[in-house]
Amino acid sequence: MGTVTEIAGPSGCGKTQFCTMLSVLATLPGNRGGLEGKVLYMDTESAFSAERLVEIAQHKFPDLYNSEEDLCRMAENVLVDNHQTCASLIKKLESLEEEVISHRIRLVIVDSIASLVRKEFSSSAGSNLVQRTNFLSRQAALLKYIAEVFCIPVIVTNQITTRFGRQATEQDEEETTEISDGYVTVALGNTWSHNVNTRLILQYLDGEKRQVLVAKSPVAPFTAFNYTIQKDGIVQEEEGAGLYAGTDPGVQQINVRTSLPFYNT
Repeated sequence: MGTVTEIAGPSGCGKTQFCTMLSVLATLPGNRGGLEGKVLYMDTESAFSAERLVEIAQHKFPDLYNSEEDLCRMAENVLVDNHQTCASLIKKLESLEEEVISHRIRLVIVDSIASLVRKEFSSSAGSNLVQRTNFLSRQAALLKYIAEVFCIPVIVTNQITTRFGRQATEQDEEETTEISDGYVTVALGNTWSHNVNTRLILQYLDGEKRQVLVAKSPVAPFTAFNYTIQKDGIVQEEEGAGLYAGTDPGVQQINVRTSLPFYNT
């Protein structure tokens, strides 16, 4: 509660699935571990699926959502805002305090924090780099304010990038599968990584299995656990959980499927 958590990873690894499942969980009553409130879901990639939201609710909590009326009531508690420009998103964030109060918001999600920034600000131009850094800092400050003042969780998703050399910089190269001359890590640079309280990195393993790495946390050690994506959302595997040798979260390497093309989703 009261912190900003980032979920980062390659396309198709389950970032939006995590956010959708968290949306269902937040609407649950308190006696079922929920937050008994509404969710504000800011979608910058048009990735949110109401059908998937309903599917997760039905399969994860069949006793609670066994009628169309129950499902509609749950879905009405997830307020989805689509944003296609950085200006639109920052305007929404600047008025967020009023909306949290009036709608009794208990979870804020931005999916994704990187999409619009990487689209509008070229990392190859120095002036754009300054503007991008300022924009990200403003976003982070607004999100942290909401999280801390109202003591609610804020979730943001982030993409991946290829870095060349040992040091993480502000400049992102385009995502690529040719990583022999560099390594894949979380996008948006080192400055942004300091703006989140917790960083969870998703990466691919063999087959259908994927892995979550706790790469940064004020309370948890460097932990990894495996999961799959099922009809009822993200499902943790019984085996594979444990500690790992962590590093600077800004340069943590990520396993990707090198045989697949990557897109900014």
